[in-house]
Amino acid sequence: MVVFLLLLCLPYILYLATPKIRKMLSSGVCTSNVQLSGKVAIVTGANTGIGKETARDLAQRGARVYLACRDVQKGERVASEIQATTGNNQVLVRKLDLADTKSIRAFAKEFLAEEKHLHILINNAGVMMCPYSKTADGFEMHIGVNHLGHFLLTHLLLGKLKESAPSRVVNVSSLAHHLGRIHFHNLQGEKFYSAGLAYCHSKLANILFTQELARRLKVNSELVRYSSFMRWMWQLFFLFIKTPQQGAQTSLYCALTEGLESLSGSHFSDCQLAWVSGQARNETIARRLWDVSCDLLGLPMDW
Repeated sequence: MVVFLLLLCLPYILYLATPKIRKMLSSGVCTSNVQLSGKVAIVTGANTGIGKETARDLAQRGARVYLACRDVQKGERVASEIQATTGNNQVLVRKLDLADTKSIRAFAKEFLAEEKHLHILINNAGVMMCPYSKTADGFEMHIGVNHLGHFLLTHLLLGKLKESAPSRVVNVSSLAHHLGRIHFHNLQGEKFYSAGLAYCHSKLANILFTQELARRLKVNSELVRYSSFMRWMWQLFFLFIKTPQQGAQTSLYCALTEGLESLSGSHFSDCQLAWVSGQARNETIARRLWDVSCDLLGLPMDW
């Protein structure tokens, strides 16, 4: 009876609480007035959600923006929409399937042949809560797409980013990283698998990769489509969740705000420095994950 009454009252509770929660969630806003005329940016997963809103903002500032999408047709529709709303015709769509290293390499090869510069790379795309499955190269889907796919893409584009300095790489993670662990004996979920935890592990990997990349450079939606439970939760609590535009603010903040160079490798949330888990601060795990990722992808470990 108690549960029933709580569920019965829940819509009213949500109705009363929503304005305050919305205000709280929208507290982080990118206020940078930086203009990006002549700059080139790539946003992965830019045909929906946070990636779409990030690409829109970059285009509004005058950047030449590449929408790196698995679904090219959907990407073309989004590009046309962004062009119409921003007046920027330099919004381009290119095929990128992060679940296939051949697609990643083809995207990078085409981009490097097409562009002389790359100033902003926003690794935004990802999968969440999908049933156990593997990428084209045999990697577990979460770690393969969310971590290894972006790891390889960044490696392939890093030379161009260095040549275009000042430039930035922004890796999009999640609070879910707090539940993540890097189990090297079960990195691919071959011994035991949980869709929810696999996502958390991959988000932790994003942070460890960002921090290790920053250290080495010194010497950064429709995710619920696979889970019926998560879709139900999304519908129930959608008023609590940031809009894509709100969610894009921190990516934009990290990509655009001047003076963040000394904070390279740091984790941001709501446009400010954020605390990360102990696992995410473990340099030993970060270095080992780097080496394992290089081994899996056939890359030199000292890139």
